[in-house]
Order: sequence, then structure tokens, then C-alpha cells
Amino acid sequence: MEQWTIKKNEAGRRLDAFLMERKNWPRSFFMKALRTKKIKVNGKKEEASYRLAEGDLLISYVLESEKKAPPVEILYEDENILVVNKPAGLLSLDVTGKEKDTMLSRVSALLKGRGEKEAYPVHRIDFNTSGILILAKNEEIGKLLDEAIKNRKIRKSYLCVVSGILTPPEGKLENQLFKDAKKNKVYVTDEPVKGSRTAITEYRTKAVRNGLSLLECRLITGRTHQIRAQMAHAGHPLLGDDKYGSKERNRKQGERRQLLCSYKTTFGNMEGPLAYLAGKTIEIRNVGFVKKYFG
Repeated sequence: MEQWTIKKNEAGRRLDAFLMERKNWPRSFFMKALRTKKIKVNGKKEEASYRLAEGDLLISYVLESEKKAPPVEILYEDENILVVNKPAGLLSLDVTGKEKDTMLSRVSALLKGRGEKEAYPVHRIDFNTSGILILAKNEEIGKLLDEAIKNRKIRKSYLCVVSGILTPPEGKLENQLFKDAKKNKVYVTDEPVKGSRTAITEYRTKAVRNGLSLLECRLITGRTHQIRAQMAHAGHPLLGDDKYGSKERNRKQGERRQLLCSYKTTFGNMEGPLAYLAGKTIEIRNVGFVKKYFG
């Protein structure tokens, strides 16, 4: 057990900022400790955003032995690349430096423990989306992977759960997307407008149950929130997606994150040091929400 009595110069600080700075905890670890009532202020559980006051007694019942390095699920690894399964609710990386627990930091810690150099991220997955994330083991390979993604030599397929039943059950969505950077939201139109870009997604219905459909989506283009925005525009928002769907329905289903997983990646005509990857497919076999709603 550790305790702190808040001093005058510490008053006004958020509870999460105060503790995470002193203990160097990842946010996910802090939030779990808060949720399980191992952190209390004046004998009570408070929210992460609680503003500390002078004289507050802050107690942590967390044992240091509980703080273990978060696991990394490795899907594939060789001397050049590392492919991992990023959980939903975790940043791929954080360029601001404010968030200490990211998929990149977890991988870097894993590699550091082996005595290897840090990894280089070549793409991202949304915070609330799970699935395959590719990292390079050196800068040269990182540049080659980046070029391969830009030239669409690496094909990504997603699984998602949407409301309703699509007609036809298999097809292609082609729209114009433009992004509002301030709102971090994209808008869909059927005709080009200023600043819009073409978005193309192929989809196939894999299962239908209780008014929900399980879709496999293949990205032909890679735009921000592409699948989420296009499916909502087509009248079939992703379950759990508050930004583009129905918050009310999501809560009734008990979902707070979009049910979207980058579950399969196929390497196309790779060249140079990565030529050996041509035709290779990496796939996540068990996606939790598939079993939950269609198992």
C-alpha cells in the first residue's frame, strides 16, 4: 500500500495524471486499478478526471507484483517484420508522447527484453478497431513496406458486424469521402465535392442472425474510417460505432466499440528483400465478436 497527502502545489491536478506520472503506469493498467477499487481518495472511489484538493488522502492498494508487461500476440515474425494482433481500445502509436501504453510501446518493450532494436510502424489501426498491425524491424524494411502499402501490394481484409441485411449480399461500395479534421469524422457523398477522395470497399456477407450481418470487407482504397462511414451511408452502421451509428442501439447490445477487426493480410507481388513474402497470407482465426453473435 502507498499513500499520498495532497499538498497545496499539487491541488487541481487530475487523479490519473498525478498517479501515472509518479508510478509510470500505462493508462490501461491505471484504469483497471481504478475500476477494481484499488485506488481511493479519502476512502472513496473517484473518476480518473477527479481534481485533487489540498489535504486529500490518496491511497493505492496496487501491489508492484501486479504490474506486468502487457502481453503481445505475435501472428508472424521473421528477421525483417513483426506482425501482431492489436487489441481494441489501444493506440497503435502516439506521436504526441502523452500516451505511454501503445501497441508500439508494447512491441518495443518486448524487443528490448530480447536485446533487439525497436520496431518501425508502417501503418495504423483505429483506437477502437482490433487486428493485424505490421511493424518493420529496421528503417530500410519500413520504407519498403510503406511503399508496398501505398502501391496496394498489401491487401487488407476486415470482419465487421453491421445492422440489417445487405442487398445484394455481396458487392462493392464506391463513394466520395472527405474528412473534417477538427471533428475527426469523415462524410460520404455519392458525387465528388471539394476535398473529397474516392473510397472503394468490396464486401461479402458471411452470416446473418437476429437482424445483424457479419461482413468480410476488402479495402481497395485506404481512407480514414472508410468501412465505418461507407456502411453507415449505405444504411448499415457497424454495431458499437457511436460516431457513425446509433448510440442507443449500441448500448442496448452492450457494445461501446465498433465491431471491426482487420483479420487478414495478404502480401502481393513484393520485391527486393521482401520478395519471399509474395503470396503469403496472415489471418486471425478466432475473432471474439464473431463467436459472440454468430457462433
